[in-house]
Amino acid sequence: MKIQLLGASARHPAARPGAAAALKGLSLQIAAGEPVAVIGPSGAGKTTLLQVLACAMPPAAGSMALDGINPWQLPRSALQRLRGGLFLAPQVPPLPPRQRVVTAVLAGRLPAMGLLASLRSLFYPTDIPAAYDALDSFDLADKLFERVDRLSGGERQRVGLARALLAPARLWLIDEPLSALDPTRSQQAISTLLSGARQRGVTLVATLHQVDVALAHFPRIIGLRDGALAFDLPAAKVTRELLARLYDQFEHELRGEVPNAPPQALPAGPQPVVMHCR
Repeated sequence: MKIQLLGASARHPAARPGAAAALKGLSLQIAAGEPVAVIGPSGAGKTTLLQVLACAMPPAAGSMALDGINPWQLPRSALQRLRGGLFLAPQVPPLPPRQRVVTAVLAGRLPAMGLLASLRSLFYPTDIPAAYDALDSFDLADKLFERVDRLSGGERQRVGLARALLAPARLWLIDEPLSALDPTRSQQAISTLLSGARQRGVTLVATLHQVDVALAHFPRIIGLRDGALAFDLPAAKVTRELLARLYDQFEHELRGEVPNAPPQALPAGPQPVVMHCR
């Protein structure tokens, strides 16, 4: 799926009325099937960018097009069909605590299922081998029939990523997928996502705090700072000087010391998430 942003501005979905824009006049083009990493300090607008690309909210100014189509000019039914071709993985995956892992992973297929089939899948998973294979790609096959609330934070994060391998999507939008993972699991997760996207011809846009991982695995790096484009370069051309300017006053994040990482325990209450299901 091809992405085009032209002078796009937007506020964070949780921002108060009148708050400053989280994205400011951002222009980008991403080719169909291209993998891109988005980096930048906290508050740079990375999550807001994914929300805009996921058609969760329209730009407040400027425009966005997916495969040459402005989603917000479509009829509601057509917009819903378009959203069915998008997969958004938030940093904290929306996994019901009492749900079995197999059901949580197969939920990635819900946009392509009718209402009756969707309801049936909640009680009778219809393609257990596919769920097993997706989990096995993230070294979680042994958790197939576990309950979600018995998983660690890193395991829940990988279950959320495994959904992408089953989703009928042409665009994967992955928000901080490594925040609860150790370095070994991080390398495995990124390699799996990139391999899966390449095999399926899927466009992959991932926001990352781990700059070293982004530079090592992604051919193209987009740097955001205060909602604006700082640079858009091949990974080989991202220098230490560019990174120093991007993370000025946020050097601890450049070193990998990410504050406010999601806790390993389950959230105490319902969390606001975006789900694209019919």
